[in-house]
Amino acid sequence: MTTHTRYRKFNTKVTYPEQNLDNDLCHLVATRGGTTLWFRGACPQDLDTSKSLMTTDAAEQAHKVMQNIKQLIEEAGGKMEHLVKLVVYLTDVRHREPVYRVMGEYIKGVHPVCTGLTVVALARPEWLVEIDATAVIPD
Repeated sequence: MTTHTRYRKFNTKVTYPEQNLDNDLCHLVATRGGTTLWFRGACPQDLDTSKSLMTTDAAEQAHKVMQNIKQLIEEAGGKMEHLVKLVVYLTDVRHREPVYRVMGEYIKGVHPVCTGLTVVALARPEWLVEIDATAVIPD
């Protein structure tokens, strides 16, 4: 059963053929009712200890960020298919492809809307990526 209506689905393989990406996204997600999950920016850190994942590999950091998003959605009683929006913050535009490739593994078939930004810095100097998420768990 479809819980959200996703308009103008696309994959980044087609939209950005010059980049090695495979992300299922869309231009608009409509939801009705349900419980909305508003995330703080998910960072490459342990959710229980707040200890940073000490790596300078943007893809490894992205895996931790997406694992945290998945864990939090599941703790709230939802699934990754309930994601409706992602905002990706990168400290270097060169991290875009490795981060989006990892993100694509977690959102395959989901088609959330997504915005990506390059920023000067994040809250901790070792962080290369932070992802803000919104999900809606249907009634």
